[in-house]
Amino acid sequence: MLGFSTALVTLILDQVTKIYTLFVFDLPVKEPVEFAPFVNLIVVWNRGISYGLFQQNSEIGRWGLIILSILAAIGLSVWIRRTTAKLLAVSLGLIVGGAIGNVIDRLAYGAVFDFIQIHFGSWSWYVFNVADAAIVAGVVGLLYDSFVLEGRRAK
Repeated sequence: MLGFSTALVTLILDQVTKIYTLFVFDLPVKEPVEFAPFVNLIVVWNRGISYGLFQQNSEIGRWGLIILSILAAIGLSVWIRRTTAKLLAVSLGLIVGGAIGNVIDRLAYGAVFDFIQIHFGSWSWYVFNVADAAIVAGVVGLLYDSFVLEGRRAK
């Protein structure tokens, strides 16, 4: 249940922040907004995957990413059901929740709505959203579990 609860909370946080930022705060009209000295809120429609890689400008590419994300979420959900390791379940839940959040964007808007920009002076890192941050945190947790905790569990 821990992994699926994490996925649900991640999905809700992702969609609430996106809907609020797009339709209530109306970021497309107000951008850029300085949120902190090194964080801006801007609008970026990502038609690719993380870091804007593999941009898809066709419907075939869009649906390919949707199907791939859904299949990954299903596979990771099976893994969640089978694991008893708490960090692994939470990490997988973060990835599943983030993947589903971005699938919803692709279905609703044709692209993923990214709006958090980290920058230092004129240097800018990529623009992301809650789903992207959850996926990255989930992958970090997954790697830690695989390389550190799995060995301890085996002993």
